[in-house]
Amino acid sequence: MKLTRRTALAGLAAGLAGSALVAQRPGFAEGAPTMRIGILQDASGPNAPGVVACAKLAAKEINQAKGLRVEFLTGDHQNLPETGLGLARAWLDDGVDAVLGFGNSEVALAVNALVRDRDRVLLATNVGAASLHGANCTPNATHWSFDTDMLARSLGTAVYDGGGDSWFFIRADNGPGKAMRDDTAAIVAKKGGKVLGEAALPPGTIDFAPALKLAQASGAKIVALALGGNDQIASLKQARDAGLMTGTQTFASLMIDLQDIHTLGLATAKGLLTPGSFYWNLNDRTRAFTRHVIGTMGGKPPNMVQAGAYCAVTHYLKAVVDLGPAAARVSGRATVARMKQMPVQDDVLTNASIRNDGRVVSDVHLFEVNSPEASKSEWDLLALKATLPPEQAWGPEAEGGCDLANI
Repeated sequence: MKLTRRTALAGLAAGLAGSALVAQRPGFAEGAPTMRIGILQDASGPNAPGVVACAKLAAKEINQAKGLRVEFLTGDHQNLPETGLGLARAWLDDGVDAVLGFGNSEVALAVNALVRDRDRVLLATNVGAASLHGANCTPNATHWSFDTDMLARSLGTAVYDGGGDSWFFIRADNGPGKAMRDDTAAIVAKKGGKVLGEAALPPGTIDFAPALKLAQASGAKIVALALGGNDQIASLKQARDAGLMTGTQTFASLMIDLQDIHTLGLATAKGLLTPGSFYWNLNDRTRAFTRHVIGTMGGKPPNMVQAGAYCAVTHYLKAVVDLGPAAARVSGRATVARMKQMPVQDDVLTNASIRNDGRVVSDVHLFEVNSPEASKSEWDLLALKATLPPEQAWGPEAEGGCDLANI
Protein backbone atom coordinates (compact mmCIF):
# COMPACT_ATOMS: atom_id res chain seq x y z
CA MET A 1 0.00 0.00 0.00
CA LYS A 2 1.47 3.34 -1.06
CA LEU A 3 0.81 6.13 1.39
CA THR A 4 0.47 9.56 -0.18
CA ARG A 5 0.50 12.83 1.67
CA ARG A 6 -3.21 13.14 0.89
CA THR A 7 -4.07 9.85 2.63
CA ALA A 8 -1.79 10.71 5.53
CA LEU A 9 -3.53 14.02 6.01
CA ALA A 10 -6.89 12.30 5.73
CA GLY A 11 -5.84 10.09 8.61
CA LEU A 12 -4.72 13.17 10.49
CA ALA A 13 -8.09 14.80 9.92
CA ALA A 14 -9.79 11.74 11.35
CA GLY A 15 -7.47 11.93 14.32
CA LEU A 16 -8.47 15.49 15.00
CA ALA A 17 -11.73 14.13 16.33
CA GLY A 18 -9.80 13.72 19.59
CA SER A 19 -10.49 16.09 22.46
CA ALA A 20 -8.66 19.02 23.99
CA LEU A 21 -8.56 19.49 27.74
CA VAL A 22 -8.69 23.17 28.63
CA ALA A 23 -7.08 24.57 31.76
CA GLN A 24 -9.46 24.77 34.72
CA ARG A 25 -7.08 25.83 37.45
CA PRO A 26 -4.41 28.50 37.71
CA GLY A 27 -0.79 27.56 37.25
CA PHE A 28 -0.19 28.43 33.58
CA ALA A 29 -0.70 31.81 32.02
CA GLU A 30 -3.55 32.41 29.62
CA GLY A 31 -2.41 31.28 26.19
CA ALA A 32 0.13 28.77 27.55
CA PRO A 33 1.06 26.01 25.07
CA THR A 34 -1.26 23.07 24.55
CA MET A 35 0.60 19.78 24.50
CA ARG A 36 -0.42 17.55 21.61
CA ILE A 37 -0.23 13.75 21.79
CA GLY A 38 -0.89 11.45 18.85
CA ILE A 39 -2.14 7.94 19.66
CA LEU A 40 -1.08 5.61 16.86
CA GLN A 41 -2.36 2.03 17.01
CA ASP A 42 -4.31 -0.71 15.29
CA ALA A 43 -7.79 0.79 15.55
CA SER A 44 -9.42 -2.59 14.91
CA GLY A 45 -7.54 -4.24 17.77
CA PRO A 46 -9.14 -4.91 21.18
CA ASN A 47 -6.81 -2.56 23.06
CA ALA A 48 -7.53 0.60 21.08
CA PRO A 49 -10.53 2.13 22.94
CA GLY A 50 -9.06 1.41 26.37
CA VAL A 51 -5.71 2.97 25.45
CA VAL A 52 -7.48 6.20 24.47
CA ALA A 53 -9.60 6.17 27.64
CA CYS A 54 -6.60 5.65 29.92
CA ALA A 55 -4.51 8.29 28.15
CA LYS A 56 -7.33 10.83 28.45
CA LEU A 57 -7.78 10.08 32.15
CA ALA A 58 -4.10 10.84 32.73
CA ALA A 59 -4.41 14.16 30.89
CA LYS A 60 -7.59 15.06 32.76
CA GLU A 61 -5.91 14.50 36.12
CA ILE A 62 -2.87 16.62 35.20
CA ASN A 63 -5.15 19.30 33.79
CA GLN A 64 -7.19 19.45 36.99
CA ALA A 65 -4.10 19.48 39.22
CA LYS A 66 -1.80 21.73 37.19
CA GLY A 67 -3.88 23.45 34.53
CA LEU A 68 -1.92 21.94 31.66
CA ARG A 69 -3.87 21.75 28.42
CA VAL A 70 -3.66 18.57 26.34
CA GLU A 71 -5.02 17.66 22.93
CA PHE A 72 -5.18 14.09 21.57
CA LEU A 73 -5.13 12.91 17.97
CA THR A 74 -5.80 9.30 17.00
CA GLY A 75 -4.67 7.33 13.96
CA ASP A 76 -4.86 3.78 12.62
CA HIS A 77 -1.57 2.35 11.31
CA GLN A 78 -3.36 -0.80 10.04
CA ASN A 79 -0.25 -2.78 11.04
CA LEU A 80 1.62 -1.27 8.09
CA PRO A 81 4.91 0.52 8.88
CA GLU A 82 4.54 2.79 5.85
CA THR A 83 1.06 3.85 6.93
CA GLY A 84 2.13 4.46 10.52
CA LEU A 85 5.18 6.42 9.41
CA GLY A 86 3.11 8.60 7.11
CA LEU A 87 0.59 9.42 9.83
CA ALA A 88 3.32 10.18 12.35
CA ARG A 89 5.13 12.42 9.87
CA ALA A 90 1.95 14.36 9.14
CA TRP A 91 1.31 14.77 12.87
CA LEU A 92 4.83 16.02 13.58
CA ASP A 93 4.58 18.42 10.65
CA ASP A 94 1.44 19.75 12.33
CA GLY A 95 3.13 20.27 15.71
CA VAL A 96 2.40 17.08 17.65
CA ASP A 97 4.75 16.77 20.64
CA ALA A 98 4.58 13.06 21.46
CA VAL A 99 3.50 9.84 19.77
CA LEU A 100 2.02 7.06 21.91
CA GLY A 101 0.94 3.47 21.43
CA PHE A 102 1.77 1.12 18.51
CA GLY A 103 0.77 -2.57 18.96
CA ASN A 104 3.17 -3.47 16.15
CA SER A 105 6.94 -3.53 16.62
CA GLU A 106 7.77 -2.75 12.98
CA VAL A 107 5.60 0.36 13.10
CA ALA A 108 7.15 1.41 16.41
CA LEU A 109 10.72 1.04 15.16
CA ALA A 110 9.95 3.03 12.01
CA VAL A 111 8.30 5.88 13.94
CA ASN A 112 11.05 5.75 16.58
CA ALA A 113 13.68 6.93 14.10
CA LEU A 114 11.43 9.71 12.81
CA VAL A 115 10.66 10.95 16.34
CA ARG A 116 14.38 11.01 17.13
CA ASP A 117 15.15 13.00 13.97
CA ARG A 118 12.38 15.50 14.75
CA ASP A 119 13.37 15.73 18.45
CA ARG A 120 9.90 14.82 19.68
CA VAL A 121 8.87 12.19 22.29
CA LEU A 122 8.04 8.51 21.76
CA LEU A 123 5.88 6.78 24.39
CA ALA A 124 5.88 3.09 23.41
CA THR A 125 3.24 1.38 25.53
CA ASN A 126 2.42 -1.72 23.46
CA VAL A 127 5.64 -2.87 21.80
CA GLY A 128 7.18 -6.31 22.21
CA ALA A 129 10.56 -5.64 20.58
CA ALA A 130 13.22 -5.26 23.27
CA SER A 131 15.49 -3.69 20.63
CA LEU A 132 13.44 -0.48 21.04
CA HIS A 133 15.44 0.16 24.21
CA GLY A 134 18.41 -1.88 22.97
CA ALA A 135 20.17 -1.51 19.63
CA ASN A 136 17.46 0.90 18.41
CA CYS A 137 17.31 3.05 21.53
CA THR A 138 17.20 6.83 21.24
CA PRO A 139 17.29 9.66 23.81
CA ASN A 140 13.74 10.56 22.72
CA ALA A 141 11.98 7.29 23.60
CA THR A 142 10.62 5.50 26.63
CA HIS A 143 9.35 1.90 26.57
CA TRP A 144 6.47 0.95 28.89
CA SER A 145 4.38 -2.05 30.04
CA PHE A 146 6.24 -5.09 28.67
CA ASP A 147 8.58 -6.53 26.06
CA THR A 148 9.16 -10.10 24.90
CA ASP A 149 12.33 -10.43 26.98
CA MET A 150 10.46 -9.40 30.16
CA LEU A 151 7.67 -11.86 29.49
CA ALA A 152 10.13 -14.68 28.93
CA ARG A 153 12.40 -13.80 31.83
CA SER A 154 9.60 -13.32 34.37
CA LEU A 155 7.59 -16.38 33.33
CA GLY A 156 10.65 -18.61 33.09
CA THR A 157 12.02 -17.48 36.44
CA ALA A 158 8.80 -17.53 38.47
CA VAL A 159 7.48 -20.80 37.05
CA TYR A 160 10.82 -22.61 37.37
CA ASP A 161 11.15 -21.42 40.95
CA GLY A 162 7.68 -22.85 41.57
CA GLY A 163 8.77 -26.30 40.40
CA GLY A 164 8.36 -26.04 36.62
CA ASP A 165 11.69 -27.53 35.55
CA SER A 166 10.64 -29.16 32.23
CA TRP A 167 8.96 -27.31 29.34
CA PHE A 168 7.29 -27.82 25.97
CA PHE A 169 6.54 -24.80 23.75
CA ILE A 170 3.66 -24.25 21.36
CA ARG A 171 4.54 -21.08 19.53
CA ALA A 172 3.71 -18.96 16.52
CA ASP A 173 6.03 -19.62 13.60
CA ASN A 174 7.11 -15.98 13.37
CA GLY A 175 9.64 -13.59 14.89
CA PRO A 176 7.82 -12.75 18.14
CA GLY A 177 6.92 -16.39 18.78
CA LYS A 178 10.49 -17.54 18.24
CA ALA A 179 11.92 -14.72 20.36
CA MET A 180 9.68 -15.55 23.32
CA ARG A 181 10.41 -19.26 23.02
CA ASP A 182 14.17 -18.73 22.74
CA ASP A 183 14.35 -16.23 25.59
CA THR A 184 12.24 -18.36 27.93
CA ALA A 185 14.17 -21.51 27.06
CA ALA A 186 17.44 -19.74 27.82
CA ILE A 187 16.19 -18.74 31.28
CA VAL A 188 14.95 -22.27 32.01
CA ALA A 189 18.22 -23.83 30.85
CA LYS A 190 20.31 -21.36 32.85
CA LYS A 191 18.42 -22.32 35.98
CA GLY A 192 18.95 -26.03 35.33
CA GLY A 193 15.68 -26.95 33.63
CA LYS A 194 15.03 -28.76 30.35
CA VAL A 195 13.14 -27.98 27.17
CA LEU A 196 11.64 -31.23 25.91
CA GLY A 197 10.33 -30.00 22.58
CA GLU A 198 8.29 -27.46 20.65
CA ALA A 199 5.67 -27.07 17.94
CA ALA A 200 5.87 -24.01 15.68
CA LEU A 201 2.57 -23.23 13.95
CA PRO A 202 1.64 -20.59 11.35
CA PRO A 203 -0.64 -17.80 12.58
CA GLY A 204 -4.23 -18.66 11.85
CA THR A 205 -3.87 -22.35 12.68
CA ILE A 206 -7.24 -24.00 13.29
CA ASP A 207 -6.32 -27.51 14.46
CA PHE A 208 -3.99 -27.61 17.46
CA ALA A 209 -4.50 -31.32 18.16
CA PRO A 210 -1.15 -32.48 16.70
CA ALA A 211 0.78 -29.89 18.72
CA LEU A 212 -1.15 -30.69 21.89
CA LYS A 213 -0.47 -34.42 21.44
CA LEU A 214 3.25 -33.70 21.11
CA ALA A 215 3.12 -31.61 24.28
CA GLN A 216 1.33 -34.39 26.15
CA ALA A 217 3.73 -37.06 24.89
CA SER A 218 6.75 -35.00 25.98
CA GLY A 219 5.81 -35.36 29.63
CA ALA A 220 6.86 -31.75 30.26
CA LYS A 221 5.53 -30.20 33.44
CA ILE A 222 4.90 -26.87 31.70
CA VAL A 223 3.24 -26.35 28.32
CA ALA A 224 4.11 -22.76 27.37
CA LEU A 225 2.12 -20.86 24.73
CA ALA A 226 3.71 -18.11 22.65
CA LEU A 227 0.74 -17.45 20.37
CA GLY A 228 -1.37 -14.54 19.20
CA GLY A 229 -4.83 -13.72 20.55
CA ASN A 230 -7.23 -15.83 18.48
CA ASP A 231 -4.72 -18.67 18.07
CA GLN A 232 -4.13 -18.75 21.80
CA ILE A 233 -7.85 -18.81 22.54
CA ALA A 234 -8.36 -21.71 20.11
CA SER A 235 -5.42 -23.69 21.51
CA LEU A 236 -6.65 -23.36 25.09
CA LYS A 237 -10.19 -24.36 24.18
CA GLN A 238 -8.90 -27.45 22.42
CA ALA A 239 -6.53 -28.29 25.28
CA ARG A 240 -9.39 -28.08 27.79
CA ASP A 241 -11.71 -30.14 25.58
CA ALA A 242 -9.01 -32.80 25.26
CA GLY A 243 -8.62 -32.99 29.03
CA LEU A 244 -5.00 -31.84 28.94
CA MET A 245 -5.49 -28.98 31.42
CA THR A 246 -6.80 -31.24 34.17
CA GLY A 247 -3.86 -33.62 34.29
CA THR A 248 -0.28 -33.34 35.50
CA GLN A 249 0.74 -30.65 33.00
CA THR A 250 0.38 -26.92 33.72
CA PHE A 251 -0.32 -24.52 30.86
CA ALA A 252 1.34 -21.10 30.81
CA SER A 253 0.87 -18.15 28.46
CA LEU A 254 3.68 -15.73 27.80
CA MET A 255 1.08 -13.04 27.22
CA ILE A 256 -2.70 -13.10 27.27
CA ASP A 257 -4.99 -10.09 27.57
CA LEU A 258 -7.49 -9.91 30.39
CA GLN A 259 -10.24 -9.60 27.79
CA ASP A 260 -9.17 -12.87 26.15
CA ILE A 261 -9.39 -14.67 29.49
CA HIS A 262 -12.88 -13.25 29.91
CA THR A 263 -13.79 -14.49 26.42
CA LEU A 264 -12.46 -17.96 27.20
CA GLY A 265 -14.28 -18.13 30.52
CA LEU A 266 -12.84 -19.36 33.80
CA ALA A 267 -14.08 -22.90 33.28
CA THR A 268 -11.78 -23.12 30.25
CA ALA A 269 -8.83 -20.96 31.32
CA LYS A 270 -8.59 -21.87 35.04
CA GLY A 271 -5.10 -22.76 36.19
CA LEU A 272 -3.35 -20.95 33.32
CA LEU A 273 -0.21 -19.09 34.42
CA THR A 274 0.77 -15.73 32.91
CA PRO A 275 3.07 -12.77 33.79
CA GLY A 276 2.20 -9.09 33.87
CA SER A 277 3.25 -5.71 35.22
CA PHE A 278 -0.35 -4.75 36.06
CA TYR A 279 -3.67 -6.32 37.08
CA TRP A 280 -6.65 -4.20 38.00
CA ASN A 281 -7.43 -6.18 41.19
CA LEU A 282 -3.84 -6.49 42.42
CA ASN A 283 -4.05 -4.01 45.32
CA ASP A 284 -5.88 -0.95 46.63
CA ARG A 285 -4.02 1.39 44.27
CA THR A 286 -4.79 -0.57 41.12
CA ARG A 287 -8.42 -0.88 42.18
CA ALA A 288 -8.61 2.89 42.78
CA PHE A 289 -7.18 3.59 39.32
CA THR A 290 -9.66 1.16 37.77
CA ARG A 291 -12.62 2.84 39.47
CA HIS A 292 -11.60 6.13 37.87
CA VAL A 293 -11.36 4.81 34.32
CA ILE A 294 -13.82 1.93 34.07
CA GLY A 295 -16.81 4.19 33.40
CA THR A 296 -15.24 5.27 30.10
CA MET A 297 -14.44 1.66 29.11
CA GLY A 298 -17.91 0.19 28.99
CA GLY A 299 -17.57 -1.32 32.45
CA LYS A 300 -14.51 -3.39 31.51
CA PRO A 301 -11.34 -2.98 33.59
CA PRO A 302 -8.08 -2.03 31.84
CA ASN A 303 -5.43 -4.56 30.94
CA MET A 304 -1.65 -4.15 31.18
CA VAL A 305 -1.26 -2.39 27.84
CA GLN A 306 -4.15 0.01 28.42
CA ALA A 307 -3.00 0.88 31.93
CA GLY A 308 0.48 1.43 30.51
CA ALA A 309 -0.89 4.27 28.40
CA TYR A 310 -2.08 5.97 31.58
CA CYS A 311 1.38 5.58 33.16
CA ALA A 312 3.21 6.92 30.13
CA VAL A 313 0.98 9.97 29.64
CA THR A 314 0.94 10.75 33.37
CA HIS A 315 4.71 10.67 33.68
CA TYR A 316 5.28 12.53 30.42
CA LEU A 317 2.94 15.35 31.44
CA LYS A 318 4.50 15.56 34.91
CA ALA A 319 7.86 16.10 33.20
CA VAL A 320 6.30 18.74 30.92
CA VAL A 321 4.99 20.59 33.96
CA ASP A 322 8.36 20.31 35.70
CA LEU A 323 10.35 21.44 32.67
CA GLY A 324 7.77 23.99 31.52
CA PRO A 325 5.46 23.48 28.51
CA ALA A 326 7.30 25.93 26.28
CA ALA A 327 10.67 24.26 26.91
CA ALA A 328 9.13 20.79 26.51
CA ARG A 329 7.77 21.74 23.10
CA VAL A 330 11.22 22.88 22.00
CA SER A 331 13.00 19.59 22.75
CA GLY A 332 11.63 16.11 23.16
CA ARG A 333 15.10 14.93 24.12
CA ALA A 334 15.18 17.34 27.06
CA THR A 335 11.69 16.22 28.08
CA VAL A 336 12.68 12.54 28.10
CA ALA A 337 15.83 13.39 30.05
CA ARG A 338 13.61 15.05 32.67
CA MET A 339 11.32 11.98 32.67
CA LYS A 340 14.32 9.79 33.51
CA GLN A 341 15.28 12.05 36.40
CA MET A 342 11.83 11.95 38.01
CA PRO A 343 10.41 9.06 40.07
CA VAL A 344 7.64 7.06 38.37
CA GLN A 345 4.72 7.33 40.76
CA ASP A 346 1.20 6.29 39.87
CA ASP A 347 -1.48 3.78 40.89
CA VAL A 348 -0.56 1.26 38.17
CA LEU A 349 3.07 0.20 38.54
CA THR A 350 5.03 -0.68 41.68
CA ASN A 351 8.73 -0.11 42.26
CA ALA A 352 9.06 1.60 38.86
CA SER A 353 11.79 3.75 37.32
CA ILE A 354 13.13 4.70 33.89
CA ARG A 355 16.62 3.52 33.00
CA ASN A 356 19.09 5.43 30.84
CA ASP A 357 18.16 3.22 27.87
CA GLY A 358 14.52 4.37 28.12
CA ARG A 359 13.20 1.08 29.48
CA VAL A 360 10.62 1.52 32.23
CA VAL A 361 11.20 -1.28 34.74
CA SER A 362 8.92 -2.30 37.60
CA ASP A 363 7.83 -5.27 39.63
CA VAL A 364 6.37 -8.04 37.48
CA HIS A 365 3.84 -10.53 38.81
CA LEU A 366 3.02 -14.14 38.02
CA PHE A 367 -0.74 -14.73 37.96
CA GLU A 368 -2.90 -17.83 37.85
CA VAL A 369 -6.34 -17.75 36.25
CA ASN A 370 -9.01 -18.24 38.90
CA SER A 371 -11.45 -21.12 39.01
CA PRO A 372 -15.13 -20.14 38.70
CA GLU A 373 -15.55 -20.96 42.39
CA ALA A 374 -12.70 -18.65 43.48
CA SER A 375 -13.86 -15.66 41.40
CA LYS A 376 -15.85 -13.03 43.32
CA SER A 377 -17.05 -10.98 40.34
CA GLU A 378 -17.26 -11.04 36.55
CA TRP A 379 -13.77 -9.58 36.07
CA ASP A 380 -12.09 -11.18 39.11
CA LEU A 381 -10.06 -13.40 36.81
CA LEU A 382 -6.55 -13.68 38.27
CA ALA A 383 -4.84 -14.65 41.52
CA LEU A 384 -1.35 -13.52 42.45
CA LYS A 385 1.21 -16.35 42.65
CA ALA A 386 4.57 -14.52 42.87
CA THR A 387 6.20 -11.10 42.42
CA LEU A 388 9.61 -10.50 40.88
CA PRO A 389 11.57 -7.28 41.51
CA PRO A 390 12.82 -5.29 38.51
CA GLU A 391 16.32 -6.78 38.56
CA GLN A 392 14.87 -10.27 38.09
CA ALA A 393 12.05 -9.46 35.69
CA TRP A 394 13.83 -7.28 33.13
CA GLY A 395 16.96 -7.82 31.04
CA PRO A 396 20.12 -6.09 32.35
CA GLU A 397 20.62 -2.65 30.88
CA ALA A 398 24.31 -3.34 30.21
CA GLU A 399 23.44 -6.31 27.99
CA GLY A 400 20.80 -4.60 25.83
CA GLY A 401 23.12 -3.00 23.29
CA CYS A 402 21.96 0.59 23.89
CA ASP A 403 24.70 3.21 23.70
CA LEU A 404 22.84 5.30 26.28
CA ALA A 405 23.02 2.59 28.93
CA ASN A 406 26.20 3.75 30.64
CA ILE A 407 25.64 7.51 30.35
